[in-house]
Amino acid sequence: MQMSLRCIFIYQFNLGLYRLYTRSRRESPQGTSQTALRCDWKRMAAELFPTKKLVSSSIQNQQNVSNNNSAQGCCSWQGLYPTIRERNSVMFNNEMMADVHFVVGPPGGTQRVPGHKYVLAVGSSVFHAMFYGELAEDQEEIRIPDVEPPSFLAMLKYIYCDEIDLCADTVLATLYAAKKYIVPHLARACVNFLETSLSAKNACVLLSQSCLFEEPDLTQRCWEVIDAQAELALRSEGFCDIDVQTLESILQRETLNAKEMVVFEAALNWAEAECQRRDLPPTIENKRLVLGKAIYLIRIPTMVLEDFANGAAQSGVLTLNETNDIFLWYTASKKPDLLFCTKPRKGLSPQRCHRFQSCAYRSNQWRYRGRCDSIQFAVDKRVFIAGFGLYGSSCGSAEYSAKIELKRQGVPMAQRIIKFFSGGSSNTFPVWFDYPVQIEPDTFYTASVVLDGNELSYFGQEGMTEVQCGKVTFQFQCSSDSTNGTGVQGGQIPELIFYA
Repeated sequence: MQMSLRCIFIYQFNLGLYRLYTRSRRESPQGTSQTALRCDWKRMAAELFPTKKLVSSSIQNQQNVSNNNSAQGCCSWQGLYPTIRERNSVMFNNEMMADVHFVVGPPGGTQRVPGHKYVLAVGSSVFHAMFYGELAEDQEEIRIPDVEPPSFLAMLKYIYCDEIDLCADTVLATLYAAKKYIVPHLARACVNFLETSLSAKNACVLLSQSCLFEEPDLTQRCWEVIDAQAELALRSEGFCDIDVQTLESILQRETLNAKEMVVFEAALNWAEAECQRRDLPPTIENKRLVLGKAIYLIRIPTMVLEDFANGAAQSGVLTLNETNDIFLWYTASKKPDLLFCTKPRKGLSPQRCHRFQSCAYRSNQWRYRGRCDSIQFAVDKRVFIAGFGLYGSSCGSAEYSAKIELKRQGVPMAQRIIKFFSGGSSNTFPVWFDYPVQIEPDTFYTASVVLDGNELSYFGQEGMTEVQCGKVTFQFQCSSDSTNGTGVQGGQIPELIFYA
């Protein structure tokens, strides 16, 4: 009797769907979207099954994360989803038809996740070997203690739903999961996410992870940021979280663009954090212990003597013999042998993008009086703007006060007030930001300067809208911030000084 009632119920449901379909085809204007029709179908299903809620795929996925899927309560839910991708999405994190379960996460923080062997095997060669390979084991429950539950679910969401859902907090763990289970497209998406969010604050941590995951492109990107913005990277909190191998690779970097005193201070900060990781008191002796041979990768003899005397010599990290020998190396004609490298780092050589083909001066130009000279620019590759080249006085020596600024979409990224001396020639004079500023490709930035000094100066002319400088192409356009006549064709800010 119950089976007969159930068959009648199913018949009524399917008949209702059919009537709705024919009515929709008859009454809806031609071209009515399938989405609108599906909404009507879901409304009809809700009327027939008021106690069973059917949800859209987007809401479905949110509910699946907490295993609150109710699609199994509907006898014909498959008809609500026109594509195999949508129907697979319903199965994501769903107990319905699950033939395997994963216990994901470390002890004390596990989550039980249902899975479907066929779907998983189609999405990952590792899962295929696990479930259908020659050494496959028929396990109903698989423990995965080395992957965090949110990252494992992010990987499964890609496999089931063909959706990539990444965030800064879990992207590294998701990359680990994608690498472990050989899901290359998800791994590539994780790397792209990391590259676009790369900055001096996280470059050192991402460098260590990129080496672990064997991602050479990401490693190269990290080195570009660390080299150009070395002092910011070394002073970041993330620097203290790196492993000793990454520490050594950074300390021995020839192109590191930083004062050696900054390198020394960063190494001591790392040593204090490492003492905490090893449950050691952060004493001077223990800091030297955890640094080990890495201390000799710091080029202490290349410091300015004053920095050494007031900093490294009094830090206590160096032995008395090391301190004495370094002082002798600074002052004595016969220099002692040192374990420290005595050759300064090469750093990075700044490049200059010159946007004018000639310069000139006139008796009534170029006047400043507190007005702003400004130009917009964009690049096709990531670069780091270190400063500007400016024109100086056209009537003898003069000193200028310059306020330089770099903005993106009206938001200041860096500014500095600095003085420079002009010798009266038509040469450009460099003014520098405190730190190089990272410039992303295909976005316009605004370079501005307000000068105070001799009002008669040189100015550029025959300006170019596009300049090829090495492997980087610069594009220029006029800026609405410019109130003193500078534009693409002529004016101030003849050069952008950058690292690439």
